[in-house]
Amino acid sequence: MLLRHTSKEIVNRKALTINPAKTCQPIGAMYAALGIHGCLPHSHGSQGCCAYHRSTLTRHYKEPVMAATSSFTEGASVFGGQANLVQAIDNIFTIYDPEVIAVHTTCLSETIGDDIPQIAGKAQADGKIPAGKYVIHANTPSYTGSHVTGFASMTRAMVDYFARSSGQRSDRINIIPGYVEPSDMEEIRRIAVEMGVRIILFPDTSNVLNRPQTGRYEMFPKGGVTVEELMSTGDSRTTLALGRLASGSAARALDTRCKVPCEILDLPIGLNATDAFVDALRKAAAVSVPDTITTERGRMLDIITDMHQYFYGKKVALTGDPDQLVSLSEFLVSIDMQPIHIVTGTPGKKFETRIREITGEVPHRVNIGAPGDMFLFHQWIKNDPVDLLMGNSYVKYIARDEDIPFVRFGFPITDRIGHSYFPTVGYRGGMRLLEKILDALLDRKDRDSPEESFELVM
Repeated sequence: MLLRHTSKEIVNRKALTINPAKTCQPIGAMYAALGIHGCLPHSHGSQGCCAYHRSTLTRHYKEPVMAATSSFTEGASVFGGQANLVQAIDNIFTIYDPEVIAVHTTCLSETIGDDIPQIAGKAQADGKIPAGKYVIHANTPSYTGSHVTGFASMTRAMVDYFARSSGQRSDRINIIPGYVEPSDMEEIRRIAVEMGVRIILFPDTSNVLNRPQTGRYEMFPKGGVTVEELMSTGDSRTTLALGRLASGSAARALDTRCKVPCEILDLPIGLNATDAFVDALRKAAAVSVPDTITTERGRMLDIITDMHQYFYGKKVALTGDPDQLVSLSEFLVSIDMQPIHIVTGTPGKKFETRIREITGEVPHRVNIGAPGDMFLFHQWIKNDPVDLLMGNSYVKYIARDEDIPFVRFGFPITDRIGHSYFPTVGYRGGMRLLEKILDALLDRKDRDSPEESFELVM
């Protein structure tokens, strides 16, 4: 395999990325759009771009992902895509009848300078958008940012296009869950329900990309935040944004637009981050934490206590999305593991500063790449080996080449099934993550143990 030719000598590269540690903005925008009930994502570009975005999401979630495209040809590339998009809007509402069309741009439409609001305005003026239906958009060229910034842009578009303020505050809390699995969004909602808190979760892909098998195909599943709920976010008591990069922009926009105060938290992955989320939810809604949640926390603490001897001092290499890596790094440090190689493909100086704070007491040099790529990640591992790898499916090649235990975490995971049904956020998600980490470490211990040390009881 080509990865076996990765050299240990690290050379500074400014104009070359080898195996990016990210995917492109439109994928994140499409995923966010699927979190609106009755929404059809629309890729304003070529058919090939749309096919790639859909196939990446389909391979990760093992669900059919529907999206439309403006089907650019050479003519649209030269003269602009207005005619294609106006025709597409007319066709989509006529044939598929969605509640919302969520348009995201691509490299080509951004490069030629298509003005999406102007084109949507023309479609409206021409009577192509039926009454009570909506067209929203986000600018998401693939040559900047990543799938996380694309998700953030489309989530902000939900605020910009829908949020209204009636002047009357409700008792509901907005929660922006960040770029997480449908199962994670479901778990966030479950925690709120357990605490007796009324929330508006947006976007919400639960029951969309982890929907049950009923034997009947539904183009627009029952899940997703409704347009009515999005409009009422401007009357909510406050907003809790989970994940600074993926959710912060929408939360701040809602504060500016409708004067809904916001609090931006880390993703609730691990004990400390989940504590912070539960406490923020408790304060925002003026409720008490129920015994059911306290019991879950106690179980997680008990598991950490039982497993700690196997975690202590183990070195870990991580790659993934910034918001996830921040919380995951904090979680690993809290159980006395040592994240020493941390790479994200999404640029951001604040990310590096935050990771430095989290790993400040790690008794080892910590390498941080933001942005970095998988080639650099592999080189760091070759120069300073670790006990565990955590990242998406692409890390499996490094895991095999270097013979290192591997836990799949993040996006995309294309070679395993189940991640869209089992959360990693909250106390329950934390317990599952702990089990996965320990299983990987003990499987290696069993594999490498001589017969006299091959124990039945650990």
